[in-house]
Amino acid sequence: MLRKTLACLLLTGLTALAAAAQTADDLVAKNIEARGGREALKAVQSARTTGKMNMGQGMEAPVVLEVLPNAHKVRMDFTIQGMTGTQAYNGDSGWQVMPFMGKTDPEPMSADDIKEVRKNSDFQGPLFDYKDKGNKVELLGKADLEGTPVYKLRLTEKDGDVTTIYLDAESYLELKEETSRVVRGQATDVETTFGDYKKVSGVTMPFTIEVKTKGAPAAQVITIDKVEINSDVPASRFDMPKVEKKPEAAKPSAAPPKP
Repeated sequence: MLRKTLACLLLTGLTALAAAAQTADDLVAKNIEARGGREALKAVQSARTTGKMNMGQGMEAPVVLEVLPNAHKVRMDFTIQGMTGTQAYNGDSGWQVMPFMGKTDPEPMSADDIKEVRKNSDFQGPLFDYKDKGNKVELLGKADLEGTPVYKLRLTEKDGDVTTIYLDAESYLELKEETSRVVRGQATDVETTFGDYKKVSGVTMPFTIEVKTKGAPAAQVITIDKVEINSDVPASRFDMPKVEKKPEAAKPSAAPPKP
């Protein structure tokens, strides 16, 4: 019994030592390598992702996401009930078209919406060159995520958003993220789960993404059908279209003065 106890204590100590030997930068480096490596990620000049978003209650929306990482440009088009909406950021400003809300002309986005859309332009992700981006990464230790051993990282972005990232302890790919951010003055908690990883042009990407927002009636599940790397994506697609002024209706002529 004494030998068994000592063996268990030794095993526990060695496991703790192995976990302590890993640093946040070690895990970030392994994550980047698992996703294809620095050179493959930096070689992505454009990406077009086609898929569909299940919004619950039988609603499904085709989605196309286009990104020019080096220019920090991103555009997302999504179709709901025959109407197509757009959100885009051209590296300087953001705009949107929301026909579901009765707005068929492009208009500037709010600062909060720009912040959310702009994050999608970071194809390499916030861990890639995180120090250069003004982000901070801390290792929280090892944990269990529904039976899978994971490493927990806390990412604090330059804008103050905080995300807990769960990396698979074997593959070092992201399995889950828990983010706390402020949207329109209110704290919002978002949980994102990644799965069905596939390699495209040397880059490993999740083909299933589930997003749960605290307080929302249902999760949104995004299923990726196709990813095109370094395809032709014109930069002009990210600029807000000019709105042609509609001719004003002719004003009725004044009634002639009475005699």
